[in-house]
Amino acid sequence: MQARRLYQAAALLAASVLSDSALEHYRGNFENPGMFTPLASAAVVLACALRGAGRDAGTAIRAHGSARARARASAHARVHAQRTDWTDDARLATTPRYATTRPAGPDATVPYATACAVGAAGLGFHAYNVLRRPGGLSWANLFYAAPLGAPAALLLAGVIGLAARPVAAGAPTLAGLPSGRALCGLAAFGLAGTSAEAALLHFRGAFQHPAMWVPVTVPPVTAVMLAGAALPGAPGPRRLTHALLKACTWLGMLGMGFHARGIARQMGGWRNWSQNVLAGPPLPAPPSFSALALAGRAALALRAAQAGPQREAA
Repeated sequence: MQARRLYQAAALLAASVLSDSALEHYRGNFENPGMFTPLASAAVVLACALRGAGRDAGTAIRAHGSARARARASAHARVHAQRTDWTDDARLATTPRYATTRPAGPDATVPYATACAVGAAGLGFHAYNVLRRPGGLSWANLFYAAPLGAPAALLLAGVIGLAARPVAAGAPTLAGLPSGRALCGLAAFGLAGTSAEAALLHFRGAFQHPAMWVPVTVPPVTAVMLAGAALPGAPGPRRLTHALLKACTWLGMLGMGFHARGIARQMGGWRNWSQNVLAGPPLPAPPSFSALALAGRAALALRAAQAGPQREAA
């Protein structure tokens, strides 16, 4: 279940990066051939993450069916214990072959690792694009130069995809930390970074609409709550964090609506879509909040599941 959420988060984040990078790099006329690389990498991550989510869902369905088959076989065995054929059937029904799935090979990590490398390289290229302009690191260059958040989002999509595989296999740790704590920290970092990029662009827009304050207030509070869950020790009640994560999920969807409205308010509206989609608010950006909220919900569930045995051991 939690691995499926992680794959879904990686897929949604990759789709956001793919759409946003395609628009921004098209606006830049693909001046550098390397501008095609993040599009290809994000597309591959999107396909692999969707496949991983489907595979995890299929595994859950098969496991549920296998459990029901074992229960039925056990009941038949108790009622008809004197008949050898029934006990043989029960024994066959409880064999591991009914619940086994073919594990993903080592090549399954290559697309996600490649996305991490492409995202890190893109972050360097975008930082260089900002610094080489007249004025260097200035508000004007941060507003209008290559956005730093886009390659960072591709990097996050790769990391989440890499984390989903060991979670699906039941690994208790990631990078030496309990998987729940590690993913809580990762989701908190992602939400904080995405909110910082939204704050930069909404500041450029002078916060002309009150709704523009929501992405710079709710996600940072959610990030603080997730960061608290990433700390060692028994976690406290997380109802507020769950509520904030649900709000961030809806924020991504509603944000697309507000951005579509912003495009419609441009000169010519959607009739002049070929220009206004490039000049208006970025339509694919808000779903990043939904993707990271999905990852945060998976992280909290893993954190709670791992805290239970620790409390019993204590």
